Amino acid sequence: MRVVDAFAETYGTTPAGTWYAPGRVNLIGEHTDYNDGLVLPFAVPWGIRLAASPREDDLLRIRSLQAGSQTISQLTDATGWARYVAGVFWVLREQGHPVRGADLVVDGDLPQGAGLSSSAALEVATALALNDLYALNLPPLDLAKLAQRAENEFVGMPCGLMDQATSALARPGHALLLDCRSLATRHIPLDLAAHGLEILIINTNVHHELADGQYAARRQDCENAAKHLGVPALRDVTDLAAALSRLDGAERRRTQHVVTENHRVEAVIGLLRAGVPAEIGALLNASHLSLRDQFEVSCPELDVAVESAIRGGARGARLTGGGFGGSAIALIPCDRRSSVEESVRAAYAERGWRAPTFQSATPAEGARRVN
Repeated sequence: MRVVDAFAETYGTTPAGTWYAPGRVNLIGEHTDYNDGLVLPFAVPWGIRLAASPREDDLLRIRSLQAGSQTISQLTDATGWARYVAGVFWVLREQGHPVRGADLVVDGDLPQGAGLSSSAALEVATALALNDLYALNLPPLDLAKLAQRAENEFVGMPCGLMDQATSALARPGHALLLDCRSLATRHIPLDLAAHGLEILIINTNVHHELADGQYAARRQDCENAAKHLGVPALRDVTDLAAALSRLDGAERRRTQHVVTENHRVEAVIGLLRAGVPAEIGALLNASHLSLRDQFEVSCPELDVAVESAIRGGARGARLTGGGFGGSAIALIPCDRRSSVEESVRAAYAERGWRAPTFQSATPAEGARRVN
């Protein structure tokens, strides 16, 4: 295994173990997680592999095969990608767990900035490794929650729990229904191939940093709207028309998206259970329009990817992830993949944009120890 060989090359010994955590695609339920809502993601077949050994001091040495090395004596000295690793150490120490230093090597095949949650995969892989190395005996959902706290409080990105929970809890062949208030989960069968369908990921190759304030601003809009409506979270809005009549501007638009998106999640689950997955395409389209017009997190590259995929034969498409770039997903008949890809490529070439890339995603297994 490449990560084990790199560990031996870097530190002169074999690692105590290796761990893996996948990225995710969100089928539907975008920007609902931090509004106590519903999400329906699944793990993708790509992720982060991590080899690690504990240290007897507090030094943290990290080598990424994609992004260089950092030696960290104070966790707050971590920079860039290493903050996601250091943040997990910080949270565990804050919670009183006896976690000292470690030597780590990280190897990943998740494209950064594609909206497939490489950061959450890195956090969860680190948390899982430390859980084993220091015999903490924390269950997977607790590991997801501490990984989220690392991103919220250490990195400064106010994300919800969806990404980390999916990486930690996903099952092959299933989407994960997560109620972000109760944290109840259900695994929903997602066997698209049996119906001649697949999910195509369209990576726009456009990267807009979510921590630049845009994501935080959207979250603040939602919190302000809930406060003005007198509810704990936008999840609690039951009369949408009445709520919208009391709001204006950004708060009105954000509320409309969140409430209708929760309904779309429930509708998608109903269609999947009814055995008609092709019918979810219209809900994916509606989700994208809402994210574009009401939540305002799309961009021209995402819009063109969605529109041209549909012209090429997709049953439906939408942006996935936080937005501001990254990836779109398209629900396509397996025999239309070439025409969908050609349609998107042509639309990008016509505008002089960098060519998009494509990957077919099937629901994969969640985080685990490899050896």
